[in-house]
Amino acid sequence: MEERLIDDFPVDWEEDHYVSRREFFKFMTLASGGLALGTGAVAVIANLVRAEIRFVPALIAKVSDLVPGQALAFTFPRPKDLCILVAKKDGGIAAFTRRCTHLSCPVEWDPERNRLFCPCHNGAFSIETGEVLQGPPPHPLPRVSLEIRGDEIWATGVVKSHGEEA
Repeated sequence: MEERLIDDFPVDWEEDHYVSRREFFKFMTLASGGLALGTGAVAVIANLVRAEIRFVPALIAKVSDLVPGQALAFTFPRPKDLCILVAKKDGGIAAFTRRCTHLSCPVEWDPERNRLFCPCHNGAFSIETGEVLQGPPPHPLPRVSLEIRGDEIWATGVVKSHGEEA
């Protein structure tokens, strides 16, 4: 039986296992080019198909329910997007996304120091602008745009530090 297979499928094993440098580098060049083109295609398609976040205004709270110096956690624009609304001691309000720009830990309101604080790596952000006050965060917190409608506070969008909508 074995002889019959050898007769039917003759293979010169020494020549079959030999791969020249030229063949090897041609294969590597084609494989690398294919991977580069595939990666580029995936990036282009991802940018074209990327689900755009729609900023549908959302009711957050009532002005009459806020206590100066306290904070309220909420989600906007999607249920997984954590945000924080702070009723400042001077009567103003501010809202920011709640994910630290360092490693996405949730930031907390620190009323004693009048700042937003990330407990993971000792980062801190200004309650006025969202700018980094200390620690490793590389960027300010994105601000949540607010609108007061009568006694209601509505979230209307998210603005990155340099003014463009997120």
